[in-house]
Amino acid sequence: MSGTQANFKYSCWDFLFTCVGLPLYLVDIGLYIWTAVSFYKEKAYVCLAVLLFLLLVSSLLTQAYSWLWYSYDKFRMKTKVEGWPTKRLLKLLHVFQLGIYFRHAGVLEKAVESFRTKLPDPEGVAVFLSQDLSMLRIVETFSESAPQLTLMLTIILQQGHLDPVTVLKAVGSASAIAFTVTAYHRSLRSFLPAKENQKITSSVIYFIWNLVLISSRLTALALFASVLPCFIFAHFICSWLVLFFFAWRSKTDFMESPCGEWLYRATVGIIWYFDWFNVAEGKTRYRTVLYHGYILTDICILCAVWCWKMSTDPPDFVIEPMHALITGACVIAVYVLGLILKIIYYKVFHPNPDKDELKGASTKQQPEGEVGLCMFAAAANVAAHHPPAPSAHCNKRMRKLAENFYS
Repeated sequence: MSGTQANFKYSCWDFLFTCVGLPLYLVDIGLYIWTAVSFYKEKAYVCLAVLLFLLLVSSLLTQAYSWLWYSYDKFRMKTKVEGWPTKRLLKLLHVFQLGIYFRHAGVLEKAVESFRTKLPDPEGVAVFLSQDLSMLRIVETFSESAPQLTLMLTIILQQGHLDPVTVLKAVGSASAIAFTVTAYHRSLRSFLPAKENQKITSSVIYFIWNLVLISSRLTALALFASVLPCFIFAHFICSWLVLFFFAWRSKTDFMESPCGEWLYRATVGIIWYFDWFNVAEGKTRYRTVLYHGYILTDICILCAVWCWKMSTDPPDFVIEPMHALITGACVIAVYVLGLILKIIYYKVFHPNPDKDELKGASTKQQPEGEVGLCMFAAAANVAAHHPPAPSAHCNKRMRKLAENFYS
């Protein structure tokens, strides 16, 4: 039924994805501190400055989104943890970059409660909170983790020293980025009708092709940055301006305030620099083809410049020109492989429900008096004029993204 929403129940996989989130977030912070201390001891002050800048920008972005979303929801807290601080204290927590931890704790509280009782979440609070958190993790990942991994790969390439531990660290970091994107994919799954609900297999395939595409993109950026470190900043700014322009032309409608929407478009430009993110309604095939064509061309240019520099101005260590060409070709081939896997996913695993079939009231058809809630009732109760079932919290922001993702 259009605009209906069934009771939510956390599965074992949902519980796992939720519980892993907060520990990974804390581990990330620990790794960043360890990396910063290592740069300081090695007197790599430029790398240290870049790392601290990435941490600051990412933290400011995620805290800004968190505060704006609380304000859009009229500060109606849905968990005991989030309801503990007053509005003023919550604002101070966001100013001191600590607000995001209350969101993590709130999601964990509801997830444990839902999983422990084995009962559906009638108001969908756990799902609502995990959806917001998954989007915040996307922002944090592509404004901090992806650039940091690029920085790490650049340092490895400049030093010319590769060992198994370093390879495992790079693969683990890339996997963490792909895992975040997959967790976002899992959060949108809750809007699907039961008959089209996605299995864990689709998430595994989704993880694999994202890992392949992201790894290729970050490697190409690192190759370029290793030979022209100053020009990578110019490359990012020019690319971001182009991508920001297309985000504006896409007429996004995600945030509830004009300033928030411009912030979102700027963030989309950052995400697009590393990976595709669907932000507009309607058939997206042509937009996706245009985007991947642009990124594939950019990767070819970046790899070509690296091969040229390796032959004309080689570093202290020697790389045979043929080996450089093979490396560049492999990076491009990996991206093409990722595109093939993506096509397979969309042909075999990706559901295509109608927008009105998604759970939760439509973001465009919802009555004005029901902006914050998604009312739902069983057909038998309606026919018998029984009182309606309790209202479920409908995450309007994420439902818009679900409409885009499944369009």
